[in-house]
Amino acid sequence: MEKKITENTIITDALEINPNAPEILMKYGMHCLGCAIAHGETVGEAAEVHGADLERMLEELNNVEQ
Repeated sequence: MEKKITENTIITDALEINPNAPEILMKYGMHCLGCAIAHGETVGEAAEVHGADLERMLEELNNVEQ
């Protein structure tokens, strides 16, 4: 994985960067990964809305070993 996912990464971009992102995001309560909001909402915004631990989620999203 070359790019790093940050709180400012759009959800759909995170899905392209890390093929394991859907599993990780769904684990944090983000089940609507294909919805229209995912095309404009950042990982940070989604974490806030869903009450997810942003730092922990970013760590998992950027862990190439997943």
